[in-house]
Amino acid sequence: MDAVQQHMLDTYRAARLAEPAPPPPGRHDRSVLRDLYRHWLTHPNTQPVRRSRTEPRHRGPGHST
Repeated sequence: MDAVQQHMLDTYRAARLAEPAPPPPGRHDRSVLRDLYRHWLTHPNTQPVRRSRTEPRHRGPGHST
């Protein structure tokens, strides 16, 4: 099911329950991206944790190293 089909189903369900309709898909994408960009500008030194190449990776349960 894609986003448009899910929106149609949610709109139908809201109409049956006399609730307000949900916003269409993608309605808030621009504002979310703008907020993420502003966060990135104000926190430029935020880097993901990087492992060294010699540090073993976690392989999950059942695997021996």
